[in-house]
Amino acid sequence: MKKIRICYIGGGSRLWARSLMSDLALEKDLSGEVVLYDIDEEAAINNAQIGHMMMALDDVKASWHFSVSKTLDEAIKGSDFIFISILPATFDEMEAYVHLPEKYGVYQPVGDTAGPAGIFRSLIMMPIYEGFAKKIEALAPTAWVINFTNPMTMCVQMLYHVFPNIKAFGNCHEVFHVQDILKRALKEETGIEASRQEISINPIGINHFTWINYASYKDIDLMPIYEKFAKKYQKEGIAGDDWVNYYPFGSAERVKLDLFLKYGVIAAAGDRHLVEFLPHHWYTKDVETIKHWRYFLTPVSHRKNIKSNGNLSALNIIKGSEKLKIHPSGEEGIMQIKAILGLSPLITNVNMPNQGQISNLPLGHVVETNAVFRKDDVRPIFAGAMPDFPHQMTLRHVKNHQLLIKAFDEKDLSYARLALKMDPSVEHLDHQIIDQMFDEIIEKIKPYVTYYHKVS
Repeated sequence: MKKIRICYIGGGSRLWARSLMSDLALEKDLSGEVVLYDIDEEAAINNAQIGHMMMALDDVKASWHFSVSKTLDEAIKGSDFIFISILPATFDEMEAYVHLPEKYGVYQPVGDTAGPAGIFRSLIMMPIYEGFAKKIEALAPTAWVINFTNPMTMCVQMLYHVFPNIKAFGNCHEVFHVQDILKRALKEETGIEASRQEISINPIGINHFTWINYASYKDIDLMPIYEKFAKKYQKEGIAGDDWVNYYPFGSAERVKLDLFLKYGVIAAAGDRHLVEFLPHHWYTKDVETIKHWRYFLTPVSHRKNIKSNGNLSALNIIKGSEKLKIHPSGEEGIMQIKAILGLSPLITNVNMPNQGQISNLPLGHVVETNAVFRKDDVRPIFAGAMPDFPHQMTLRHVKNHQLLIKAFDEKDLSYARLALKMDPSVEHLDHQIIDQMFDEIIEKIKPYVTYYHKVS
């Protein structure tokens, strides 16, 4: 059994930390120490206690010790693996950059990657990630860093920007969902039952705007099968009327199907993420348009409730009034760790700097493709060139990412202001209105953007 040390930054996380601990408990080939660090120390302490309670359950296959570090330095030092899962700033700031644009007719179903939310969240995140990268370089330069925080592309980009030799990649499970859809299409067309892992795909793009231009099951080409599937469900969506039962995170996936029938490539992300990358008039023009395409706007107030309920759940588990259960999360973090340790090879989608795996996107920019995991090595697989659509739209967002890095380097918000004006979701607005929106949001998040000395 391999013993390792994992540092978890954001160790008070309601979702990710408990999922990781559950997966670790069920993994027979690994053991060791998990050090939790969170600015909410009490939440991290609760998670450590829950982790030890997990170790006492009958179905546990591993032995792990969980501790809480009072300092980030202490948590990082000597770690083999570092997980990062944080919320940049608080939900109050998120409420500002997600909902304030609505008074200008700009709707953001998720609000953490693209559009105004992606820009302002990046501004808050970049100085934080600069600190992470510098400490990792000084205290654990050979550690593997796995990022779960959004905006994924910009978070991973920032780690490499500050520490170019860092061994980091970003994980996102959106691609798994499209494999499940392809699995369903295969069964409906042929009757064949396949696992998600048996669906071979070529993901290509940037996080939450990743596309599939190749899909197969053994010797069966799934692209024509998906075309029939898309035509079958284009009116009501994949989930039909059941999509309303998944409020406020659900969608009927009508946008995904519509884009495939127009452009011939499969969108890997869910509709709520997809629409935030696209021009305003396509799918987010107004509330009626959103209803027509059958997806939800997720209010930040709901996320606040989830956090509050998660904290209460942790306390109830500790008191014994709520049953503690462990089950596989469906994430691949532990499989990735095993592959990097040389225990078992793996091919899966990750976010890493472009080394040529996408031939028509800039080198060095973080992209999402498949990669081969093996002992102390994660190597992206050549995915080829992005199709014309979504290539041109992707380039617009890449240029905005570059402007945001420039804003960080120069400590100058004028580059972020320009990025907002170039974003497809606000291109219908006069620049004067965009300036007003920018200034209003900056005022709301002011304590978290003091890094930027120039505010022109």
